Order: sequence, then C-alpha cells, then structure tokens
Amino acid sequence: MSCNKTNKQLQVEVFETSAKGNQLTKVTNFKTTDSLVTITLKPEETFQTITGFGGAFTESSAYLLNKLSKKNRDTILQAYFAKDGARYSLTRTHMNSCDFSLSNYSYTPVAGDKNLEHFTIEEDRDDLIPMIKDAMAISDDGFKIFASPWTAAPWMKDNNSWVGGKLLPEYYDTWALFFSKYIEAYKAEGIEIWGFTVENEPHGNGNNWESMHFTPKEMTDFVQFHLGPKLEKDGYGDKIILGYDQNRAGLKEWVDEMYRDEASSKYFDGTAIHWYESTYDYFPEALQYAHNKAPNKYLIETEGCVDSEVPHWKDDAWYWKKEATDWGWDWAAEDEKYLHPKYAPVNRYARDIIGCLNNWVDGWVDWNMVLDKQGGPNWFENWCVAPIIVDPDADEVYFTPIYYTMAHFSKYIRPEAKIIGLENSDDSLMATAAQNPDGSIAVVLFNEFETPKTIHLSLLDTTVEISIDAQAIQTIVIPKM
Repeated sequence: MSCNKTNKQLQVEVFETSAKGNQLTKVTNFKTTDSLVTITLKPEETFQTITGFGGAFTESSAYLLNKLSKKNRDTILQAYFAKDGARYSLTRTHMNSCDFSLSNYSYTPVAGDKNLEHFTIEEDRDDLIPMIKDAMAISDDGFKIFASPWTAAPWMKDNNSWVGGKLLPEYYDTWALFFSKYIEAYKAEGIEIWGFTVENEPHGNGNNWESMHFTPKEMTDFVQFHLGPKLEKDGYGDKIILGYDQNRAGLKEWVDEMYRDEASSKYFDGTAIHWYESTYDYFPEALQYAHNKAPNKYLIETEGCVDSEVPHWKDDAWYWKKEATDWGWDWAAEDEKYLHPKYAPVNRYARDIIGCLNNWVDGWVDWNMVLDKQGGPNWFENWCVAPIIVDPDADEVYFTPIYYTMAHFSKYIRPEAKIIGLENSDDSLMATAAQNPDGSIAVVLFNEFETPKTIHLSLLDTTVEISIDAQAIQTIVIPKM
C-alpha cells in the first residue's frame, strides 16, 4: 500500500500477527488511532550483518515427525524451510544425547577408546539425519547447521556420569577428535556442519540432565590448545567455534577469558548465548559488552524456549496472555525472582529478538521445532513448548502463535542483511529494521499493549502512514527503491 497524503509515497507490504487472530496476514486496511508513532529509517547507519534465524533439530522433534503421516510431516518441514514458509536459515542440533532425546546415548560407546575407533552416529540414522536431509531438500536457499554437545560419554568424565562432572584432562585430545569425527561422519551423510558451540550450558543445568562443566579458563584452554588446533590440522579450520553457550548475565567473565589475547581469540569465531536468565530482560548492557570485546566476531542467541510449561493445545489466546511461568518462578533465588514474573510467550519471543537485534546479536535460534501435547518427548520430563505442537496419535498439527512470531523475522530478514538505524518516537513500541542483500528493507514492530497505534514511517524523502493493532507483531517490507 502507499500513502496518498504526499507526492512521494513509500510503497510497503505489511504482514501482521495479532492476539485478535491475524497469522502473518497481509494487511491493507489501516485505522486512524489516537496514538501516533513516528519512525524514521536511517539506512546510512549500519550495524551487524545477520547470520540467520531458525530452530533446532532434536531427536524428539525428528522422532515425532516420523510418527506423523507423510502429509503432515511435509507440511511442517515446508512451513519451516520452504520459500513460502518461515525460510529458516540458521539451525542447531545436538551431538550425543540431550534432554530432548529418548534416552542417554553417545557416539563413543566403548570405554577407553581414546582414538575413537568405535565412533558411530548410528543413533542419529532413524530420526535426526532424515529430518535434516528432508529440510535440506525443501530449502531453496539452504541453511547453516551448528552442533552442540551436552556431555561427553561418562567414561571421559571425572564423575563417570551423564550428568554434571568435568572432562578428564587425559581425554582433552580425545574430545577434540570427537568434533572432527562428527564432521566427517555427517559429511559422509551429505550434511555439512557449519560450526559448533563448545559445550551447551557449561555452568550445568542444576545437574538435572546431560551436562558437563567448564570454567571460562577451562573452555578457553580446551579450544586454544586442543579443539582449535585439531580442527585446523584435520582440514576443518574453517568451521565456526562459538564459546560459552549459556545465559547472558555471565557474559562478561566469559568473553574476557575467551578473548584474553590474540592466541585464544584466533580460535573463537564468536559467542553463543541463551535467554533463560529472565523472562523480560534481554540484558542489553551484557550484549553491548560482548560485542565491544570482540566486534568482528559472531554473537548468536543459540537457544530459547517457553520452558517448564506443558503446551496449551489449540489455544492461541494463552500464548498472548501473561500466564506462563518458567523455571525461575519456582527455583530462582529470592533476590532474582523478580526476573521471572508470569509472562506471555509471544511477548517474550518478540521482545527478546528485537532487543537482541538492536544490541549486536546477529543470529537467533529457537529450541525444538516440534514437540507433542505433553511438551516432549523428554527423557527427564523437562516439558517445554515448541512453535509447532503435534498429536501423533490423532495425526494433528497445531501451529502456535510462536511459529508466526519467529517467521516475522526469519522469513523477511535474510542472511547477510544489515541492521540499520532508526528513530522511534514511542518507547513502548519495539522496532528494528534490516536491509537485505537484495536492497529491500524489513521493519519489525511489536506492540505489546492494548492500544492500537498509528505509524508514520519515513525513508529518505518518502513516507507512509499505517497502523498496528493492539497486541500485535508486524513486519513492514519495503522493496528496493
């Protein structure tokens, strides 16, 4: 649509998801409201380059897809990866088992096998590998995959357990070889691995499911003296290594250690972060600090989900209401409980992604792509929510509002886009903008509140006036001028 109040009209397409029922719906009729917001785009101001948006291939998701009819399995994969779907461009998977696996397993089943002569990815052949391959076949543009280990096999650890403990120093070289073997094994399946996070949640997870602890120095030493050189020696020096991979409140001590000098910085390509520290605070100061410490490195949000909740089935309204609770509602220390109030799942996603993009984060990856009505399967019964929920017994699929929230970013902000500057007159309306490689601009707005707003949007010497509904996310697409 265009504005007819000026000779210089800004041509735009507007897509909206709202509590009233829009689902990435193209909007052409706009209402005048009492609340006017002025947004001025400044494409001459550029910030980070986007790596991508997406979700995770987990054994649980892949297992569920295999239980559905071919039609519904294809519908879900098309919805995530096809050109007319969410066009996911950055994805994660797990090495060895994680909590969203059916059981504990390792690619290194033989204790004491230091040279990993018995390394095998057999556990991935029934579910994970077919899901990844089918997604690859559907995606026109392709997508990057990074892999994360939750733990080494118990025999490599000081507590001989799947949960907690540390990697024994005598197995540092074996564990570095593990990453190289994984690249080779997946390459043999026709799957290219883009990179790794060194360890999922190195602080641990309360010793509940698969984990392995590293201090910042231990991880940095492992990467500098073992993993980095091993990948380099084996011809995989181009693989991305992301350090940390946990919540943002601990970022400073980690990036200070990871980038302690030129020798350690050489092997770290970036920093991975999660969002579980808070349901509303995206920690802009921590993100700014991490960027300034290593301005030419990646800063990627590698995991976030609605945790500690059984999904609400076919109840869109719940995802817009402040009724969800997270792990911190019950378990956070008293002085941190304020970070974990009841929240609306859509709000948490939209707020965090926009907040991240406005503070140098270049990639944002959701957790499981598909879960069942219980929020699993999960061997520890750590129930969570995914953007798409399925009932495999009835062969039914539910696209939650979270799916559409993710698509507002992944579909319209493409890899190699650059975040651009903007001026926003209303602090209560969140906004971010990116210019894509084809010259188009995507502006994403989030109106969390009950009041619709009129948007006066300007770019260079052109303007348009539109509106955003109450409790709505909007992507405004401006074609190349």
